[in-house]
Amino acid sequence: MRIAVISYSFTGNNKALAHKVAQALHADLIELAEPKPRTMGTIVLDMLLNRNPKALPQPEALEEYGLLLFSGPVWMGHVAAPLRPYLGYLRKHPRQYGFFSISGGADGGNAKLSGELHKRAGTAPVLLLDQHIAGLLQTDAASAPARKDTSAYRLTEKDVEALAGPVITACKQAM
Repeated sequence: MRIAVISYSFTGNNKALAHKVAQALHADLIELAEPKPRTMGTIVLDMLLNRNPKALPQPEALEEYGLLLFSGPVWMGHVAAPLRPYLGYLRKHPRQYGFFSISGGADGGNAKLSGELHKRAGTAPVLLLDQHIAGLLQTDAASAPARKDTSAYRLTEKDVEALAGPVITACKQAM
């Protein structure tokens, strides 16, 4: 079965994680690109207005794959807007898919993420791993990192190794 890791990354963190996972699984890495530069303002507007921005390649490029693994941030508790058209593609072209992410997590977990993925793709993912930078930064229970700390953090190679391990294990179990 051909596997594709479809990655969108605003900061580079999900890109690094997706690259490591694709390499370990011998999967094709498809990095999404947007025709217009993304800003914090467009992130907020996309989330508030539920917009689906254009990204390249077109979702039809996924046709040849049996398993799709999406990697991208979670913004305001929701899947990053550039991934939405690809999840919507799965409604008409069903196949197994999974989602993994590294995002801030300063505000806590993303309890509605599974439901959103199911709603957008038409089926539940075969794997879902929602990892948080806050967990990497937190030294004790009394000093939780702030949003400014998590949004500015860039993964080290050691972080990528540690975060990729559970994703790779879960992917192998799902296949």
